[in-house]
Amino acid sequence: MLDIADELNRWVEQGRDFAVATVVTVGGSAPRGPGAALAVDDRGEAVGSVSGGCVEGAVYELCVQALQDGTVVRERFGYSAEDAFAVGLTCGGEVDVLVTPVRADAADRAVFAAAVAAAARGEAAALVRVAAGPEHLLGRALLVRPDGSAEGGFGVAAELDGAVAGRARAMLEAGRTGVFDIAEDGSYCDAALTVFVESSLPPPRMIVFGAIDFAAALVRVGAFLGYHVTVCDARPVFATRARFPEADEIVVEWPHRYLRRTRTDGRTVVCVLTHDAKFDVPLLVEALRLPVAFVGAMGSRRTHEDRERRLREAGVTEAQLARLRSPIGLDLGARTPEETALSIAAEIVAAREGGTGLPLTGSDSPIHRDPRERPRPESADHRVPATVGRGERPA
Repeated sequence: MLDIADELNRWVEQGRDFAVATVVTVGGSAPRGPGAALAVDDRGEAVGSVSGGCVEGAVYELCVQALQDGTVVRERFGYSAEDAFAVGLTCGGEVDVLVTPVRADAADRAVFAAAVAAAARGEAAALVRVAAGPEHLLGRALLVRPDGSAEGGFGVAAELDGAVAGRARAMLEAGRTGVFDIAEDGSYCDAALTVFVESSLPPPRMIVFGAIDFAAALVRVGAFLGYHVTVCDARPVFATRARFPEADEIVVEWPHRYLRRTRTDGRTVVCVLTHDAKFDVPLLVEALRLPVAFVGAMGSRRTHEDRERRLREAGVTEAQLARLRSPIGLDLGARTPEETALSIAAEIVAAREGGTGLPLTGSDSPIHRDPRERPRPESADHRVPATVGRGERPA
């Protein structure tokens, strides 16, 4: 539900009652992952989605009913070949949905309010709910922050709240959303409760180096994908708000010096579009030593070969060099800045989600992948398989 935190926070501030249906677990080729949510307020207004359309009508009715009677419900939707008219997922997957009423008289409304407010502000927080167990505990909530502090509780035992908060904090640090089983006494023996942890983190960073026209298009695409986008260039005449109105930050500084001092993490994307060895080489030396998610650089294949030679001379190891995606982008035949930005964004998504970059037509690879199978940011080689071509970029 934290994926629709902005709207829910507005409802809370307006004093509206609402019910929210959240995907807790998925199986097979489900269209949305855990944490996806649909909410319905006391006026019948709906926001969000749990399935991309397959079961939205049925989930909407569950929310309306939960809002009326104040009952928490868990419902499973799948595909039934025996009953073609049954409500289910046409993709053949399964989703478990937890429907929770958040009314003014709800014991956990303050916890939900704090959770959506934190997520709307872009703060890290984990909302924990009982997804299966005794009826009187179903839906009970706990909010856990990065420092380990918690709000709310399950009302059973301090040991349970403490154990759940500790596990949720670890999941929050890893950026994970999912379930685990635990006993009411906080142990993991004879676990009677299934707990759902929904992690919300600040937007990941995209740092674009080089204030050129291709960068302007990439900034727009990066913002659309939900990144906090920074543009950095040493030339003040080019790094201006007028040229990059959609960037979150514009920095005038030598690129390698900025990267050395700024905050990065395992979700950060670094796109080097400076196209000038005096900027590229010291910048990439810094970038390839950081445990970021993606490092890509623009240039022709000739530029790439020269860049690799210079990086080796600067002391970059072969393992570090293997992380460099150059020429940046998938082979879409892109020519314009907008098309090139699309090809770069496609490679970033493929790297993040473990995609091949190949057409789905004629492929037997899974459309939706288990998050546990996705590549780790610190992996030495995130390259798209060799069967995927890479388009040339201007020299």
